[in-house]
Amino acid sequence: MVNKGNDTSVDTNVRKADDNGYSKSQTDLTKEFPDQIVAEKATGVNVTAIKTQDEMFGSLLDIKA
Repeated sequence: MVNKGNDTSVDTNVRKADDNGYSKSQTDLTKEFPDQIVAEKATGVNVTAIKTQDEMFGSLLDIKA
């Protein structure tokens, strides 16, 4: 896979199957696992921010009422 410095591009992988139809995965697990962990942490932080915003908005509505 060649990345030309543009992290937003989607690279395509071409896999060649052998005679039995089996093809090797081109996934680099040493890169994918840390990326998955970072994505999970980011999702957790976003959920926490939304919950905090919801609580603050609820408090504001309670004060105004």
